[in-house]
Amino acid sequence: MTGFPLQIEPDVRRRLAALGVDPGEVDEKFIRGAGPGGQKINKTSSTVWLRHRPTGLEVRCQAERSQGVNRARAWAGLCAKLEGQNRAAAAARQAEQAKQLRRGRQKTRGQKARMIESKHHRAAIKSGRGRVAAD
Repeated sequence: MTGFPLQIEPDVRRRLAALGVDPGEVDEKFIRGAGPGGQKINKTSSTVWLRHRPTGLEVRCQAERSQGVNRARAWAGLCAKLEGQNRAAAAARQAEQAKQLRRGRQKTRGQKARMIESKHHRAAIKSGRGRVAAD
C-alpha cells in the first residue's frame, strides 16, 4: 500500500536523489497507532511505516497526531538511516584501504633489527632441542 499521490518534501527528494534511492523502492503504510493516547490514537491511522526494499531498513513514526507530520518525519528518518549506512560503509572501505597500506609498507630499521634479534633468540632456544648423543 503506497501513498505516493501525497507529495514528498523537496529536501527529502534531494537527499534521496543524492543517495541514489528511488522513492518507488520504498513501501509506505499508514497504520493505527499504539500506546498512550486513548480512543483518538486507536481510531486514526496516523502512524507512518516506511521500508526500503533493497536494504531492508524500516522506519516507523508516531511522534505527532498528524499523519502528514509523521510522514515527513518518517521520510527524513529514512534518509538519515540511509545516509548513516552509507557513511558506515565508506568508513569501512577507508579503514580497509588504510589497513592494506599499513600491511604493504616497508618495515623500519628498528623493526627489522627487533625481528632479526627475535629470530636469533628463537634459533638459540631451538638449537638446544637437538638429539641426545649416545656415548
